[in-house]
Amino acid sequence: MDLVPAPMSEPLPVLLVDDDTALCESLSQLLKMDSLAVTAAHDGESGVREALSEAFEIVILDVMRPVLDGRKVLRRIRLHSQIPAIMLTARGDDADRIAGLEAGADDYLPKPFNPRELVARIRAVLRRRATNPPSEILSIGDLEIQLRRRRVLQNGEELPLTGAEFEILFLLVRSAGKILTRDEIAESALGRAVGRLDRSIDNHISNLRKKLGPEVNGIERIRNIRGTGYCYTGETA
Repeated sequence: MDLVPAPMSEPLPVLLVDDDTALCESLSQLLKMDSLAVTAAHDGESGVREALSEAFEIVILDVMRPVLDGRKVLRRIRLHSQIPAIMLTARGDDADRIAGLEAGADDYLPKPFNPRELVARIRAVLRRRATNPPSEILSIGDLEIQLRRRRVLQNGEELPLTGAEFEILFLLVRSAGKILTRDEIAESALGRAVGRLDRSIDNHISNLRKKLGPEVNGIERIRNIRGTGYCYTGETA
């Protein structure tokens, strides 16, 4: 009786966002030997677009990118997707690592690195995600933010938010207790920079405050940190 060979497993689709084309090409070849199919995006905008296409199992992001750095790219991705992410950087200091993890990274690898270690970290992140899938619901106080359905409930009642308001609120709540500058909010939530006289972020925050109202104890939910930016009070559940 002839033996039928077992079918080859499909290569794991990986998105690499890095402007270093030589690195992308060499990594693509090396990771291919470990059944990883790498697609490269060389700028932040296309990286966000590709990551949200649902065509990849994991995204690898270079932190030190020009114009739109890896942390900003990841914050924008996290507004819509919980795709696993590993950040690469030429700097290995604690502050840089913590900033990447706070942006929503699952792991962090300083350059230069051994491609075998990257493969091992990719497999480890995917195993962790399979065991502990991320929640699609974020709760804080009387609010429930449903990421996949892009809805916000307050005491069970849906709030009528615009797309920009939803993204700004989600970004602030994900970073509850941390001050975000207007530029960080605009670049991460709206995908663009704001000029010195541009009050669009302040207007969106003002509308959010009106729709949300204060906390039960009268405390303002979104604090204005004069000369710096905004901070959402409280802690996520």
